[in-house]
Amino acid sequence: MKRASILLLSHLTRQKPKTLTPLLSRNYLSSNTTNTPSYYSLHSPTNNLKSCTKTNGLIIKPHQSQSNPSRNSGTLVETTPQISSRQKKIKERSQIEEAFESAATVEGMLEAFKDMEACFDERELGLALLKVGLKLDQQGEDPEKALTFATRALKVLDIGDDKPSFLVAMTLQLMGSVSYSLKRFNDSLGYLNRAKRILGRLEEEGTTSVEDIRPVLHAVLLELSNVKTAMGRREEAIDNLKKCLEIKEMTMDRGSKELGVANRELAEAYVAVLNFNEALPFGLKALDIHKSGLGDYSVEVAYDRKLLGVIYSGLEEHDKALEQNVLSQKVLKSWGLRSELLHAEIDAANMQIALGKYDEAINTLKGVVQQTEKDGGTRALVFISMAKALCHLEKIADAKRCLEIACGILDKKETASPVEVAEAYSEIAMLYENMNEFETAISLLKRTQSMLEKLPQEQHSEGSVSARIGWLLLLTGKVTQAIPYLESAAEMLKESFGSKHFGIGYVYNNLGAAYLELDRPQSAAQMFAVAKDIMDAALGPHHADSIEAYQNLSKAYSAMGSYTLAIEFQQRAIDAWESHGPSAHDMLMEARRIREQLKTKARDASTNQLPTKALPLPHSSPSGRNEETYIMTSLSARIKQA
Repeated sequence: MKRASILLLSHLTRQKPKTLTPLLSRNYLSSNTTNTPSYYSLHSPTNNLKSCTKTNGLIIKPHQSQSNPSRNSGTLVETTPQISSRQKKIKERSQIEEAFESAATVEGMLEAFKDMEACFDERELGLALLKVGLKLDQQGEDPEKALTFATRALKVLDIGDDKPSFLVAMTLQLMGSVSYSLKRFNDSLGYLNRAKRILGRLEEEGTTSVEDIRPVLHAVLLELSNVKTAMGRREEAIDNLKKCLEIKEMTMDRGSKELGVANRELAEAYVAVLNFNEALPFGLKALDIHKSGLGDYSVEVAYDRKLLGVIYSGLEEHDKALEQNVLSQKVLKSWGLRSELLHAEIDAANMQIALGKYDEAINTLKGVVQQTEKDGGTRALVFISMAKALCHLEKIADAKRCLEIACGILDKKETASPVEVAEAYSEIAMLYENMNEFETAISLLKRTQSMLEKLPQEQHSEGSVSARIGWLLLLTGKVTQAIPYLESAAEMLKESFGSKHFGIGYVYNNLGAAYLELDRPQSAAQMFAVAKDIMDAALGPHHADSIEAYQNLSKAYSAMGSYTLAIEFQQRAIDAWESHGPSAHDMLMEARRIREQLKTKARDASTNQLPTKALPLPHSSPSGRNEETYIMTSLSARIKQA
């Protein structure tokens, strides 16, 4: 990561070694880990390599020769001072070191390093190797070369004596950063986790100043967040981002712009996993910091308000969302940020649609489309939102024409912008679902999935798409085809979200429905039990979808002939509906009717046959790694119909 490398390089170059050789000797590294570089600010990136204090004490200057030699009797010999070979070597090494330290470009640094290799032993070059690696990572053009230098540095600096080394931690951070750039995510995790452990030991042992540890730890945690996000493990990435924010809060002024940005980035991470309640306080804090420090009309404030609009939309507080959007547009317009302004206007139209203001939304979009390029991606988004409004107005033919135009534009951009196109295709498929064009929706989602499976960092989106394909196949009676998609979705989403996310509960609910349709009630009961456990944890036992999970379990046990358990779960559903009051009267009466049917079946079965052995209920949902995913906002609304 370029920014981290700039900061760490700045940190390294603030050291003041007397000579390069003793600084890099193995004895120094093993016994003087407390002599670490001085602390540097997290918010002051340095673009140029700063020079270390130069060696001069060991360079012996020869005395100047006399301008007038002695003319005393017979002493007309002029003496020339002699420089020993040792002094020449010291001077040469000092000059080479000075050239390396003063190099302002990576090319100059590499050229000087070649001279150093001829004069210094490999064991003396550890810090120089690390500096070159950081400079190359900062430039970002040749990650393989940066990794080569970092690997050499680690071999010199990591002497294997089980003592934590600050410079080893910095080297591992660099290796993790470069491996991330090369998309070697597992390697990157290994390097970064080891760096984190070393820094933790240094802090515990008190051998290194906490002011020195914090900036390096921040770089490690930020890189871990990037890697885990790329691997689809978004929940873990959020944990790392939270720790990054904690470090910034300890080291920065409360009104710092970058502290506001850090709060906004954490809010964005929560939005990505649809956790809008957690996102809101960080979004509001970012806005407060930027308003206080930069004023109401700063660009940062506009970005904060735009994000708050998304958060409020996710919380279904659409009036508040539109209010934030309008305020954001004013600032963006004043700064002449045309592209951002167009996207904000599209967001506003979608908010108007959510508020049922369809004609207003269409008028907004008509104004935006005139400002877009003919084959631009923004134009495609306008037509998608236009189709959404037209669907609500039941102008299906016009909506389909808008979607055809959007697809025609997006088709040309699949290679250049696969993530953005995949998101757009997914939204288009959702609109075709609303129009009962299920085959078209399935076809488009399969096309989306084929794009996403090539992008490991989009595993969360791939899982969501797979879940929707499975649900649509189930809805259209293709039960056998649906199961592999649903099973795959469950695994991908557990890896991305962790095992307790509500979206995974809907996937297991649909798997249960599929198995029940195939007359496999035991498998269905297992899936419904998992769904119930997740729904209870994520939504609470009185949520309508949690109640449905109880009723589905009742159906499965009834199909198995286990009427005692079936009645028990149906009673739980009744108890939950009763807590909803008059608004749930119809659902409560239906639940009671089903309970009486089950009691009748139980009485008949007791006289005619032995009860089927019931499966024990799991005490907890299946284990899953705490990773995370992005599940489409429509998933919960759609899946519960199955």
